[in-house]
Amino acid sequence: MNPSVSRFDTFSLIVLAGIWGGSFIFMRIAAPVLGPIWTADLRVGIAGLVLWAVFLVRGASLGWREHGRHYLILGFVNSALPFLLYAFAAQHIPASYSVILNATSPLFGAVLAILFLKDRLTAMKWIGLGLGALGVALVTDLGATATGAMFWLSIGACLLAAACYAVGATYLKLRASHLNPAAISTASLLCAGLILAPGLPLVPPKAPVTGLVIASVAALAVVCSALAYLIYYRLIARIGPTRALTVTFLMPVFGMLWGFLFLREQITLKMIAGAGLVLLSLRFVLSTADGRR
Repeated sequence: MNPSVSRFDTFSLIVLAGIWGGSFIFMRIAAPVLGPIWTADLRVGIAGLVLWAVFLVRGASLGWREHGRHYLILGFVNSALPFLLYAFAAQHIPASYSVILNATSPLFGAVLAILFLKDRLTAMKWIGLGLGALGVALVTDLGATATGAMFWLSIGACLLAAACYAVGATYLKLRASHLNPAAISTASLLCAGLILAPGLPLVPPKAPVTGLVIASVAALAVVCSALAYLIYYRLIARIGPTRALTVTFLMPVFGMLWGFLFLREQITLKMIAGAGLVLLSLRFVLSTADGRR
C-alpha cells in the first residue's frame, strides 16, 4: 500500500473523529437511564438492522456461510465488548475521561503490531508507550478526590475497550482484509446484537425513557455505529489498522468540545495536559509506521 494518505482519507478520519467523539456524549445521556447492556445492544442491534436493510435493497449477500466466523469474532471484539464497557463507564465518569482514554487504542495497536505484524520495538516506540502511560496516569488523577471502586472500574473498562479496538483492527488486517467493508460492518453489528441480547431480560432500564434518551440511542446506532463503521472499515482496508486508529488523535478534541457544549463538562488544564501526553505518545509510536500495515 502506498504510505501516503490521501486528502479523502484524511477528511474521512476527521469526520469519523467527530462522530465517535460525539458517541461518548450520547452514551453519557443514555447509559444512566437504560443501563450498559440495553444501551450497547440497542446501539449495535439497530445499526445492524439499518445496514442489513440497505443490503437487502441492493440484493447483495453477506456470505454468512463463508465468513460467519470472522463476523462473529469482529462483532464480539470490535462492537459488543467495547460498547458494553464504554456504556458501563458512562454511568460513572464524564464523557471527556472516556474519550481521552479511548485515545490509547493505537498504543495497544502498536504492541499487537510488534507481536503479530512483525513490527519492530524501536526506541521511539518505547518513548511513546511511556508517554502514553504518563498521560493516562495524569487523566486518572483528575478523579483523585472522588476515587472509588466504580471510578477505577470505569477507568479499567475504558482501557480494556481501547485494547479491544486494537485487537479487532489487527485481526481484520491479518484474517479478514479481503472482505467487503460494508459486509463486515453489517454482519459484525448483527452478531454483536445477538451476543448481547441474552442479557437484556436480566437488567431492565433504570428509569423512565425520555425523548432525549431515545434520540441519543438513535444517534448512537445510525450515525455513530452504522455510518461510522462503514467509514472505519474502509479506512482500515485503504490505509491499514495503525493509521486508521489515528482517528483517536482528534477524538479527544471533539469529545471534550462536545462534552463542554452539550453536557457542561469542565475542561481543565490537567485534562488537556493528560490528553496532550497521550496524543504526543501516538506521534512517537506511529512515526515509523510503514505502508505494509
